[in-house]
Amino acid sequence: MQNPVTVDPKLSFIPEITSTQKSFFKSGKTLDVSFRVQQLKKLKEAIVSREDAIHEALYKDLKKSTPEAYITETGLVVKEIEEAIAKTHKWAKPRKVKTPLFFAPGASKIHPEPYGTVLIIAPWNYPFQLMFSPLVGAICAGNTVVCKPSECAPHTGAIIKEIIESIYPPEYIAVVEGGIPESTALLKERWDYIFFTGSTHVGRIVYQAAAKHLTPVTLELGGKSPCIVDSNIHLENTARRIVWGKFMNVGQTCIAPDYLLVKKDIKDALLEKIQEKITQFYTDNPQESEDYGRIINERNFDRLVSLIDQKKVIFGGKTDRGDKYISPTIMDGVTRDDDIMQQEIFGPLIPVIEYDSIDEAIDFVNAGEKPLALYIFTKDTSLSDRVLKECPSGGGCVNDTVVHIGNPNLPFGGVGESGIGAYHSEASFDTFSHNKSVLHKSPSIDLDVRYAPWGKNYSKLKFLLKNML
Repeated sequence: MQNPVTVDPKLSFIPEITSTQKSFFKSGKTLDVSFRVQQLKKLKEAIVSREDAIHEALYKDLKKSTPEAYITETGLVVKEIEEAIAKTHKWAKPRKVKTPLFFAPGASKIHPEPYGTVLIIAPWNYPFQLMFSPLVGAICAGNTVVCKPSECAPHTGAIIKEIIESIYPPEYIAVVEGGIPESTALLKERWDYIFFTGSTHVGRIVYQAAAKHLTPVTLELGGKSPCIVDSNIHLENTARRIVWGKFMNVGQTCIAPDYLLVKKDIKDALLEKIQEKITQFYTDNPQESEDYGRIINERNFDRLVSLIDQKKVIFGGKTDRGDKYISPTIMDGVTRDDDIMQQEIFGPLIPVIEYDSIDEAIDFVNAGEKPLALYIFTKDTSLSDRVLKECPSGGGCVNDTVVHIGNPNLPFGGVGESGIGAYHSEASFDTFSHNKSVLHKSPSIDLDVRYAPWGKNYSKLKFLLKNML
């Protein structure tokens, strides 16, 4: 028998929420697919009606411009809700699969069923999108949900709470705000599924907590996502796509290009073009640009500043702690031993490493952990095919960065240190559903050969299994 878990009296509401949610789930209300679709419609309406307030919250937390907030947060979420509304009935239907003759007469079906009560923990870098995108999957799969927004983005957390509490009762979907004490208390509860987005370090803590109850998890983590640049490229488009993917949200993106591996004979031309594009996108003074955000807090600012080696800076390197501003920065001549290569950067710093042969670049990537994303720029399809084949990663792009996350038909997730599981669109429904396999047999027709004593029937049974399965 387990010892009872001691709970801080101030956090006693957390076990109460999970208890009421488990009771609500047992009522069977969420098994009604029409009910799920109705909840998704409510969510879309609540988000669309508050779009300006959401964008304002994102500006206060991260100084995200309205266009960037729409493109990377609200617009993506609304699109995902609309697809779920249109397709949840289809996704939730039992799927027929082939039944071997040995089991005839019979029928085989896969029945998607919700896990039950789910915990979703969101990060601060895309605090709106990365809360609601998995929530959409959990709702359309028929679960009850407790949402934990990041305490590092308090304005967005507040509007997440306002949206959810305005349309859902807490026994169905609830929001728990707060920091480490609240997260710790939540992880002590027994969940049917946990979905976490954040650092690998915290992901390990979540995984350990889940293991106590054998709770299945999705862990969307990060890592050092490489960007390999061949000499056979479209220089203009390569530079601006790298700049766009790297400096969106000032580099605070889990799938931003973390470092550049550039073919030696194209490096100078590429770096010159990248500097040109940074200035074109964000002006000569990005600190004054409406389209360039800020580091989330002083702690992350200080961490990033410590990674800048001014001796290797060829562009940028300007910082303002009071404004949490770090300019777009390029460091050349970087080696694997430099501090900036020892951790995921998660900021507007580009370390550049040159290579002579693609073998060298592939070996460099594979010497590290499997990344969440991998990018390769080349016109040579045989080269890009080789890189994709020989360098494991969660996902990525050929001749672009980041945009694969926007394709709803591509499941998004990591591998190894960069994560477990995947989601988006139908993959989200699958993530939050258990696929129950069921074989339906005729009650009256039976084969004697399957039963003991086998004796002389063994040869018949062997024949049937070889030829009818």
